[in-house]
Amino acid sequence: MTKTDVSGLSQLGAKVDLPQSPDEAVLERVPSNHTGTDFVVRFTAPEFTSLCPMTGQPDFAHIVIDYVPDGWLVESKSLKLFLHSFRNHGAFHEDCTIDIAKRLVSLLSPKWLRIGAYWYPRGGIPIDVFWQTGAPPEGVWLPDQGVPTYRGRG
Repeated sequence: MTKTDVSGLSQLGAKVDLPQSPDEAVLERVPSNHTGTDFVVRFTAPEFTSLCPMTGQPDFAHIVIDYVPDGWLVESKSLKLFLHSFRNHGAFHEDCTIDIAKRLVSLLSPKWLRIGAYWYPRGGIPIDVFWQTGAPPEGVWLPDQGVPTYRGRG
């Protein structure tokens, strides 16, 4: 078994304060030990929070991120800190979702990435946001994200 090179990491194993904004957050990556093998990595953030840029009220989402690495894996502590940095950040649902995806694509240059953001309703309308970089590589096992559409009392 190959040992993962963690020499470039600054947050893992250290006390780190929560970043005050997504721009301040540091996303880190580690090399994948399985280059040449297509596999899906899934991160689920069932309690994602941001702020409405107009009212300052909290918005909540269940976010699922799937990606097929091409040499790099996102370091999970840095991803958690990055996602938590949205707690005091005012942005619309669409902006939060696409900003997260683009930041990960920029960091990792994955073979493929998709994000599903299932936002809880405020004012009666849930706004779900979906994006992917293209078609997933042929042959990867890609489970459904498993988040049902919002049904209210139905």
